[in-house]
Amino acid sequence: MGSTSAGRQDGARDRDSEGRARNARPRDGLGRPLPYGADGVARQPEGVVRTPEQSVAEAQELLDEGKPFHAHEVFEDAWKSGPQEERALWRGLAQLAVGLTHAARGNVTGGARLLRRGAGAVEDWASSGAGQARPYGIDLAGVVAWARELAGDVEAGGEPVDARGRAVRLRGAA
Repeated sequence: MGSTSAGRQDGARDRDSEGRARNARPRDGLGRPLPYGADGVARQPEGVVRTPEQSVAEAQELLDEGKPFHAHEVFEDAWKSGPQEERALWRGLAQLAVGLTHAARGNVTGGARLLRRGAGAVEDWASSGAGQARPYGIDLAGVVAWARELAGDVEAGGEPVDARGRAVRLRGAA
């Protein structure tokens, strides 16, 4: 039998414990699907409620490991579970992690676009009444500068970037 739109050879759809469609294919460190049965990177659990400090620390660990796709999941959880006035911050950080993911996969246009969009969102949040320059120790000015520089480098180089080597330092230089 041929492959279905869900990617399974047996025609069945992957479902989670509540019956929702959920792709169970293993993934590599950049979130790309691998063939069923391949060894992949453990998935980041979804829907985890963390403190903002835990979100920043866990996302930084994942970025340092070269797993920006997984860091994006942490930021997305913070965006969805956090207070309304911080959602734009976490959404912007998630966009930056996805931008790095695309840049590492070699998607020059998408990577640069998401890096700039995320930088703009973070900058807008920081300049809004709800924003602050260093929420939870995050160096927002440094993050924005990193994203814009990387976007330019991605476009100029046209090659995949090293996700680990080009990871942002959320709280500034180590």
